[in-house]
Amino acid sequence: MADFKKVALALAAGLLSSGAVQAALHDRGGGLIYDDVLDITWLADANYAQTSGYDSDGVMDFHEANTWAAGLSYGGLNNWRLPTALNQDGSGPCSDFNCTSSEMGHMFYNNLGATRNSSVLSGTNTDNLALFTNLQSYVYWSGTVYAPFPASSAWNFVFHDGRQGRNGQDDGGPGTVFYAWAVRPGDVSAISEPETYAMLLAGLGLLGGVAKWRRRSFGAS
Repeated sequence: MADFKKVALALAAGLLSSGAVQAALHDRGGGLIYDDVLDITWLADANYAQTSGYDSDGVMDFHEANTWAAGLSYGGLNNWRLPTALNQDGSGPCSDFNCTSSEMGHMFYNNLGATRNSSVLSGTNTDNLALFTNLQSYVYWSGTVYAPFPASSAWNFVFHDGRQGRNGQDDGGPGTVFYAWAVRPGDVSAISEPETYAMLLAGLGLLGGVAKWRRRSFGAS
């Protein structure tokens, strides 16, 4: 009889875990994409500064880009920022190619499947690519200032070849106006409590049904 109980418990556990998705990116709806590895939420629109009418083409200097992200309110959510160039353990930043541990590096190489010296738009993970709109095969600012010298530089990520580097912060010089992509900490839309309770009740109902079947089939009390 113990085997039936094991099967029932396994099926119930499967129901309770059915909301878990193995992929690193989760579409939370409303233009919000959650990365469960870095525990951050990205705007699905990778050039929302232009789409929203904040900037005519979405390219800004470092200060403008940070001001835009910090003042952003989207879907009733605040606390937006530019991605960090630091490694996931807080060290770094890494420089040049294959910087897979920064937030944009992780997006480029791990989530979207792009490779060194190739455009992000040629990434092999087409399902994840399809989650985003207006993703530019160009340069995006990070929110990380280069230290210790020169103080006027900040880190960026090049989405047309996979490099993480740095440029001058101020507008007016060659290559100093780039795109901006907003992120915020945490998951904006985890499984709601009613959904969790519904799955729990379904699992308990399954256990009850198996027990009833056992009584009828084997005369167990």
